[in-house]
Amino acid sequence: MHGLSDTADTWLVRGNGSLAITLANAGYDVWLGNCRGNRYSRRHVYLDPDNDPLFWEFSFHEHAVYDLPAIIDTILDETGSKKLNAIGHSQGNTIFYILGSIRPEYNEKVNLMIALAPVCYLHNIKPPLYTLFTFIPLLNDFLKKVNINELFGTEKIPGKILKALCSIPYVGYTICIENILFTLLGADPEEFDRDVFKIVNTFFPSSTSRKNLDHFGQIFKSRRFERYDYGVIGNKAMYNSSTPPSYDLKKVVMRIALIVGLNDNISSLKDIDLLSNQLPNMVNYTVSPRKTFNHMDDTWGKNMAVYLFPYIFDLLKEYS
Repeated sequence: MHGLSDTADTWLVRGNGSLAITLANAGYDVWLGNCRGNRYSRRHVYLDPDNDPLFWEFSFHEHAVYDLPAIIDTILDETGSKKLNAIGHSQGNTIFYILGSIRPEYNEKVNLMIALAPVCYLHNIKPPLYTLFTFIPLLNDFLKKVNINELFGTEKIPGKILKALCSIPYVGYTICIENILFTLLGADPEEFDRDVFKIVNTFFPSSTSRKNLDHFGQIFKSRRFERYDYGVIGNKAMYNSSTPPSYDLKKVVMRIALIVGLNDNISSLKDIDLLSNQLPNMVNYTVSPRKTFNHMDDTWGKNMAVYLFPYIFDLLKEYS
C-alpha cells in the first residue's frame, strides 16, 4: 500500500529494479492497492468526485476501516489463501495499525506487515516540515470556507501549474526536488536522479482529501494517535465522548516489521520508538545503516536492491 498522495505506480517506478517487479520475478504473487481519491480510485456508485464534496469526506481512517479490508478480502477470495503478507510505505502502513485496532479480526488475515518509513506518531518530525504542520489547522479552515475538498490532484489548476513547473528542463528538478521535496523529506540526490524524476512527475502527487491532511495535522497537534476530531458536538454524536478516542495499538497483534531511515524527516526514530513500544507483536526493527536513507528511498531509490530488498526478502522468508 502506497503513501499519502501517491498511487500504486510508486512500486513500479524503477522498472525491473522496483520492489513490485523484483518480488514478482522472485515468484511472489504481487497485488498493488490504491487508496480512494487517487487517479485510479475515483469511481463511486452515485458520487462524482468532481462535483460532490461528500465523496471527499474521508481520511486515512476510512482507508483503514473500509478500503483496506475490501482489498484484503478481494485478494484472499481470488487466491484462495487464508493470509497474506503486506508491505506499506508511510501512510500505507498507518492504515494497517488502524485496521488491526478497529477491526481486530483482520489481524488473523495478515501474516506479516512490513512497514517502510513507518508513520504513526508525529511528535518529532523535523523542520521545516514541523513548521508547516503547525499551519495545517489554519489551512484546513481556509480550504473549508472556499469549499476545496480535493488536494494535490493534477487535474485541477494548482496541480497543473505544479506539474508544468516541475516539467521545465533542469530548473524543474532544482525547484521541485532539491528545494521542496528534499527539504521536506530528507535529501538523497544519489538515489533520486533527474531521469527517475521525469517518471515520478507523471503520477505524483495524486489526489487526496482535505480531511486526510487535516487528520495528520490533528495527530501532530494532539500528540495522540487518535480518530478524527469533529469538535465537541460532533464527537459526542460520533463517539459519545467530547474528544476522539485513541487507536488501541495493543489490539494490533499481527506480526509487524519496521524498517527505518536515519535521514527521514517524517518518520523520526523517537516517534518510531513510541510506536514500537506499543506494538505487541513487533518481530523486527531495522534502522538502515545507510546514513542518507530518506522518506522516498523505500520506493524510488536507485539502489534499493542493495540497501533495502535484502531485509524485505529475509523477513518474507523467515515468516512465510
